[in-house]
Amino acid sequence: MIEDIVDLELPVAERLVIRRNRLQNPSQSSAIKSEGIKRPPRIAVVTGVHGDELEGQYVCALIAQKIQAEFGRLRGIVDIYPAVNPLGIDAIERSIPYLELDMNRYFAGEQERNDSYIAHLTDLVTESLVGADLVIDIHASNIYLREIPQIRMDRNTAERLLPLARMMNVDFIWIHEAITVLKSTLAHTLNARNTPTLVVEMGVGMRITPVFCHDLVQGIFRVMTHLGIWDDPEPPPVKTPIECNEGEVSYINSPAAGLFLPDVEHWIGVEQGELLGRIVQPLTGEVVSEIRSPGAGTVFTLREYPVVMEGSLLARVFTAAPERTP
Repeated sequence: MIEDIVDLELPVAERLVIRRNRLQNPSQSSAIKSEGIKRPPRIAVVTGVHGDELEGQYVCALIAQKIQAEFGRLRGIVDIYPAVNPLGIDAIERSIPYLELDMNRYFAGEQERNDSYIAHLTDLVTESLVGADLVIDIHASNIYLREIPQIRMDRNTAERLLPLARMMNVDFIWIHEAITVLKSTLAHTLNARNTPTLVVEMGVGMRITPVFCHDLVQGIFRVMTHLGIWDDPEPPPVKTPIECNEGEVSYINSPAAGLFLPDVEHWIGVEQGELLGRIVQPLTGEVVSEIRSPGAGTVFTLREYPVVMEGSLLARVFTAAPERTP
């Protein structure tokens, strides 16, 4: 059932509408109303908070296709939110167009928000999600970086979320220290309101990486089976992810402007001092810098867009990881 979660009037006789698709077995819905049965477990898949992140849109499509093809297995409620920032998606912009605001910095109730229009929008989205047994907030990277499929969480929520994250069929779980700015995100707001929320990062902005999406969908259905939302007596196996803490990550930034030409592949094991790439000056052809790994580990973030300025992020290396090839 397609439902309008947000319907706000815009200038020039336009409207901002955020929709969700609620998938539920009609027989269960009727039983709840007639017999007062406890509401079945619910999962929500949310994406499109940033308009240039499209990986999650394909994930939503795959989930809807599988449920519709095997509807008899559905035992709970699946809510799909493919476009939480529809204006950004339409305009191919990360932020909310014209306002130039990052929507994922306007969810926290305790934050001072001067724009009541955006605050009202994010409050409506939040209220529609509160109470779910699990929310999966799917992001891609921006157009500059490629990320392996990973789940990110802060240490305060790790004890509760790790068991679910391990079922999600991702390669990497990154547990970081609490950061003040995260209090304004959808995930932090929902977790603070006792609604478990996992944040997935994968791929690259403005692109779809089908293999990443198919793997994640397999993990989502594994979690749905665990929560009693999906009936699968023999759920498929999922990957055992590498688990990483903040202090085990090395950030590699560009020492100069130019073109970054990588010499390694994404998600590959490297040795300490191994050449990761070169910064080339296009005007003279000079190699202005060779970028080397600060330690042995695995490259889990790699620069996708070649033009860099001094300080641009080139890669992240998990320095506690075993050597791994693609």
